[in-house]
Amino acid sequence: MSRPLLIDTDPGCDDALALLLALERDELDVVGLSTVHGNASLADTTRNARSLLECFDRTDIPLSEGAKLPLTAELETAEHIHGPGGIRGELPEPTSATEPLEQHAAQFIVEKAREYEGELTLAAIGPLTNVALALAIEPDLPDLLDELIVMGGAAFAPGNVTPLAEANFRSDPEAAARVVRDAEPTIVGLDVTNGANVPGEWIDALPEETALGRSIVEWFTYYSGAQLEQYEYETTAIHDALAIAGIVDEDVLETETYHMQVGTDSDLDRGALVCDATDVTDGKPNGSVALEADFERYRELLTGSVERTLDTLADRRA
Repeated sequence: MSRPLLIDTDPGCDDALALLLALERDELDVVGLSTVHGNASLADTTRNARSLLECFDRTDIPLSEGAKLPLTAELETAEHIHGPGGIRGELPEPTSATEPLEQHAAQFIVEKAREYEGELTLAAIGPLTNVALALAIEPDLPDLLDELIVMGGAAFAPGNVTPLAEANFRSDPEAAARVVRDAEPTIVGLDVTNGANVPGEWIDALPEETALGRSIVEWFTYYSGAQLEQYEYETTAIHDALAIAGIVDEDVLETETYHMQVGTDSDLDRGALVCDATDVTDGKPNGSVALEADFERYRELLTGSVERTLDTLADRRA
């Protein structure tokens, strides 16, 4: 039986590959997408999500727009990394088939959690504004979900936008603080996603005869040479796809439970994920953090999914 999955996302090149992985796997049933500000403006991330659904021939999946702005922080986007409009590649223009629902993403998340009570996995792979708003609507959201998977944070690794903070948490620290405090998440952050790349020779061998093939190559290579050097990556880390791979196969990630908080005070600690690793506080564990990953298993899942998607869509459109 497929596991119902709702993805809250801000596409984004690695979001695109995460969505491809989720849609290709029979273990998962993607029952909805919700969009949030992040890698680009909400208008752009929503357009990108719609274009991806059209690209993958999955216009049957409902999509809901969410928060345009963080709860209190200034909006910061990442087109300098993901490209103009927040995503690279050759994507189709959205049609009426992927018109967003009138319902706000926060309410959509709550509705789906109630519909699939105890069974729904929510994968939040962008800033956590929509999830925090959903918690405000329904404080019992964690009890309605089977699991909340969050791609974000840097527990014991350096941040990638400040010395302490990862991009999704830094984009809306107040939202991240609320979700980490109250929603019992499993956090898949830079501790493991820094290693979530694929071999350059495999990328070089991808077929580029189609727009989708060329786009996938761009999604796998969205970091510039300077950015690869800055973060000490051999090839681009596909952060969001590792979170989805951990849902597909529970053996991909190894987690530990901690009492956790997210900094919201000084500029230095805003968005920083703090784990009480030595039990120096009286805080009870309120979630889990991925600290180890089976990258070989992850790469097999992602590369195999890409290859099958390219073959399936090529046959369908032949």
